[in-house]
Amino acid sequence: MSAYLLPRPSLTRASSALLLRPGFPRTVELTRCYATHGDLGGGSGPSSTPRRRNVTVLSDDGRYEWGELSGREKVARATQQSFNFVIILVGAALTGGVGYLLYSEVFSPNSRTWQYEKAVERILDDTRCTDILGDRREIKAYGESTSNKWARNRPIATSIEKDRLGREHMRMNFHVEGPRNQGIVHVHMIKPLDKNEWEYQLLALDVKGHSRVILEQAREKPGVGQALKIFGIQWR
Repeated sequence: MSAYLLPRPSLTRASSALLLRPGFPRTVELTRCYATHGDLGGGSGPSSTPRRRNVTVLSDDGRYEWGELSGREKVARATQQSFNFVIILVGAALTGGVGYLLYSEVFSPNSRTWQYEKAVERILDDTRCTDILGDRREIKAYGESTSNKWARNRPIATSIEKDRLGREHMRMNFHVEGPRNQGIVHVHMIKPLDKNEWEYQLLALDVKGHSRVILEQAREKPGVGQALKIFGIQWR
C-alpha cells in the first residue's frame, strides 16, 4: 500500500489537541450546504404565499370583498347576483300564481268548488231531502262518471256562460246517493251586473218516483224571462 494513503497519527493527535486547548470553541459553525423545502420554492418572500383563486360566475362564493376584485371579477359577481335575483322573482311569481289559482278555484265564494260544497250542505240540511235519500251521515255526493276506471275524482258537470245582457250564468249538476234512494241535484246561479256574488236561481233535487224538491227558486223579473228564453235556459 502506498505510504501516502496511510493515516498519519500526528495529524489526528494535533486535531485533538486543538479541540482540547482551553479557550478553543467547542462548537464550530458549519456552512449550511443542504436545501430546505422553502429554498425549493424560491425563498420565503411574497411569492411563496398561495395564489388567490380567480372569481368567476360559477366559483364566486363571496369570500373576497368588492374592493379586492378586478374589473372582470366584478362583472362576474354582478352577473351572478343578477341571475339569483331573477330566480327569486320567478319563484315569487310562480308562488303568487299558484296561490291565486288555489284561492279562485277552491276558497273563493265565487269558485265552483265553494258553490258545490255549499249546495251539498243545503241538501244535507233539508229534512225533505233526507226523508227521501236517508240518513244524512250516509249520503254521498259525486260528479259524473268518466271512462277512466282509475280516476278517483268524478268531475262535477259545470258550465258558465253569459246571456245577451252580459250576466254570467252558472249551471251545475251532481249526483247524491243515500241508503234509501239516489237522485240528481240541479243548480242554476246568476251573477247580477251590479254585484260580484252568485245568487241562486234554482236549487232542486230530483229523485225518481218522487216530486221535485225545490230549495231555491228566484222569481222571474219583468224582461228576464224573455232573455233567458233567448239564451236557451228554461225553468223546470
